[in-house]
Amino acid sequence: MKRSSLVLALCAVALSGPAADRPPLAPFEIAAVPASGHPIDVRLEAGLKKRGIHPAYLCSDAVFIRRAYLDVIGTLPEPQDVRRFLSDTSPDKRTALIETLFSRPEFADYWAMKWCDLLRVKAEFPINLWPNAVQAYHRWLVGAMRDNMPYDGFARELLTTSGSNFRQPQVNFYRAVQGREPTALAGAVALTFMGTRLDAWPEERRQGMAAFFSRLDFKKTAEWKEEIVLCDATPAGPLRATFPDGKSVVIPPEKDPREVFADWLITPKNPWFAKCAVNRAWAWLLGRGLIHEPDDIRPDNPPVHPEVLAYLEKELVASGYDMRHVLRLILTSRAYQQSPIPRGEPAEAEKYFACYPVRRLDAEILADALSWLSGVGEEYSSPIPEPFTFTPAWERTIALADGSISSPFLELFGRPPRDTGLFSERNNEPSDGQRLYLFNSSDVQRKLARSQRLSRWVEPARGNRREAARQLYLGILSRFPTDAELAAVERHAQSGGNPRQVYEDLVWALVNSKEFLYRH
Repeated sequence: MKRSSLVLALCAVALSGPAADRPPLAPFEIAAVPASGHPIDVRLEAGLKKRGIHPAYLCSDAVFIRRAYLDVIGTLPEPQDVRRFLSDTSPDKRTALIETLFSRPEFADYWAMKWCDLLRVKAEFPINLWPNAVQAYHRWLVGAMRDNMPYDGFARELLTTSGSNFRQPQVNFYRAVQGREPTALAGAVALTFMGTRLDAWPEERRQGMAAFFSRLDFKKTAEWKEEIVLCDATPAGPLRATFPDGKSVVIPPEKDPREVFADWLITPKNPWFAKCAVNRAWAWLLGRGLIHEPDDIRPDNPPVHPEVLAYLEKELVASGYDMRHVLRLILTSRAYQQSPIPRGEPAEAEKYFACYPVRRLDAEILADALSWLSGVGEEYSSPIPEPFTFTPAWERTIALADGSISSPFLELFGRPPRDTGLFSERNNEPSDGQRLYLFNSSDVQRKLARSQRLSRWVEPARGNRREAARQLYLGILSRFPTDAELAAVERHAQSGGNPRQVYEDLVWALVNSKEFLYRH
């Protein structure tokens, strides 16, 4: 039996089609439980009931630990962590796991990566931040994620800081905008902190907001590539500007207009700020926003569950803009912990969050997962010369600071170029090229075949095929195989080949499975 036949055999025993009255499907689901009483679930399930949509069953513990690790820290769990979690009988173990993940160093790296995409953190064309400014900017973002900086303070620092792009990394927010005219700067602010696209506004509204950024100045220094970002103090007269809600303001010459705008933006009653933040957090955890796209908030693009969105907005403000509090609310909800298998029409279930949306792993997560399994890191390259962009192969891709540092794998699998700050820049749609690469790459196969990590998982089995298969399933898919899957492996083994070849074929089949390549 060829390797491709093993892939088909394993896929054949995986998932069944949706049906509202079917029993839970092991090992992916557990039986439904009574209404959770979680504030998100109360609101979401009321909306589903009005539409006659059945929510999915809860996901199993094995699915949950893998999902939480990938969604919270962008990393696969170690087999011993999966074993410990599966054997834990405490009722609050999922909540405890979430708290543990928040304290992991990968949390700060992974969420800084997400912000680097939005803030266009890259050294070279068309975003010329320069390598040392990129490194400083990235360190600041990682620190903000690690320390759980309040979101209003995070936004205010990015909007109002002045100083050197090397020594005050927050000023790179403005330097990462492709144009330096006030409308371009205002467009970046609106996209990042209001989730709206300024080019769709009437000209008068655009100019009214642009006025807040019309006195921003960029001054060169004697140091190579250093630039000072500051408010130009030379204008003597007052400045008239208009907030996006239509209210006009006259700003005295001694006042930085950016501070006036920031004061308006981060007030609790602002109709954009908190809404954009929680909608983006929802999209990062569940694949799409309650308002879709997360950066296209407008009156004629309503949320699918307005009550859920309003609740999360209020919670963000009441918590003192604690984004980790919002993430915790989403992660502990039944809405997040649903099975990926819908109990109705799939497109409708995903649109209204009646199941967990299945989607391909981000390029960075997939690259790191393959490096973790094989023990061989990614080989990075950059148009920028060393030492600014030297990155050792063992560096995790989710921790890369500079969008200019890349690899053929990252580009093939849709890592965003960080040119526009749009959510849609990341392309997680599978392609024929990706499938062919994973199926036929001798480099990937060679790395996996020589992996010491995989060998350590199999060695304790001492020739016991079933036990070896269990170890590989646990390490690669974070769950134990079903009897049907073990039978498929046994049939493959009996078709010929030495034990090592059988294990290599199984690893190759699992790595090429949808269950490994996708969040589920």
